[in-house]
Formats: sequence, structure tokens, C-alpha cells
Amino acid sequence: MVKKEKTLAIIKPDAVGKKVAGEIISMIENSGLEIKSIKMATLDTSSAAGFYAVHNGKSFYDGLIEFMVSGPCIILVLEGENAVEIWRGLMGATDPQQAPQGTVRRKYGTDVRRNSCHGSDSAENAQNEISFFFPGIELLK
Repeated sequence: MVKKEKTLAIIKPDAVGKKVAGEIISMIENSGLEIKSIKMATLDTSSAAGFYAVHNGKSFYDGLIEFMVSGPCIILVLEGENAVEIWRGLMGATDPQQAPQGTVRRKYGTDVRRNSCHGSDSAENAQNEISFFFPGIELLK
């Protein structure tokens, strides 16, 4: 029996601003993943810096934080068999120009920073990222 796993997805401010969040959510649902929790939030600098702390000190860090606080984003917990792998495949490469046709980033991303979405890169990181944004009481079982 294959175990279901959860992953975190963020529809970033650029995609929300372009009004394509609904299309991205449809792509998620059509992939077979189930949305277990969803909320819209505008991150403050402290929250964005905390979430992306792993990138602190890298050349793109300050720009990433500035971008992530620039407008609302939609934060989701997705669940399904191989959820991390499925969502990462659906997103496509970080650089939208290198992402396969039909992926979220190829369709809606502009560049490496404004690439429309985020996804956990492992099941372990997914647990940490989910708990960052969703206290246990907010998650559907």
C-alpha cells in the first residue's frame, strides 16, 4: 500500500496578481492531489525571512524576500500518493524558460524569482514548511 504524503504549495504574488490562481488550483485538482488546507496571506518581512531562512546570505535572498512580501499569496497543503513529486512535476523547473510545456511555471512564470509557485523539495521539508504556515488545528485530517 502506497502511503499518502502532504506537501506545501504557494501560489506566489505574481500569479495572484495576474489572476491565474484559479487556473493553478484547477491544475492541482486535475492532477489528483487533494487540497487539505488553503489560505490567502500577505507575508510580512519577518515571515518571509523565516520561511526562506535557508537562503539567507545568497545573492538572490533580499530580492526574494522583497518579492514575497509584494502582495498576497495563496498557501496550500496538498495530499496524495507521491504528493511532493507530483506537485514538483506540475510546477516545472525553477526557471520558467526551462520548464516543460504545460507546467505551471512555463505557463505563468516570468523569471526565476517571479515563477508563480513554490513547492516543498522533500517530504521532510514539506512537514517543516507546512507547520510554518499551518498550526495543526488548521489542517484537515
